[in-house]
Amino acid sequence: MPDFAVHLLGKRPPEVPWEARWLRWPDFRLPSDDAQARSVLAEALERAADERVELACGGGRGRTGTALACLAVLDGVPPGEAVAFVRRHYDAHAVETPWQRRYVRRFTSEHS
Repeated sequence: MPDFAVHLLGKRPPEVPWEARWLRWPDFRLPSDDAQARSVLAEALERAADERVELACGGGRGRTGTALACLAVLDGVPPGEAVAFVRRHYDAHAVETPWQRRYVRRFTSEHS
């Protein structure tokens, strides 16, 4: 069981017995609120140092892959290499759309 979860979904997720954040993120799209995405992903990265953190969308590739690539950027992977990093270490088909790939390339540690 996770200690903390980030749900990357277009509609409100069901309640879970652990702490969770809902990041409104429709399927095949980008986060609805960029500042909230930055804040929630930064919290997930910080908490992952000591806690079991779950990132979850509907299929586990597009939104989850994009979020993982953004976490990689926050952790020091260059934005232009983050999608390849996630595809190499998580799923070869992660980050499904051109706009998701562009979002990651533009996502920096100073992103606001």
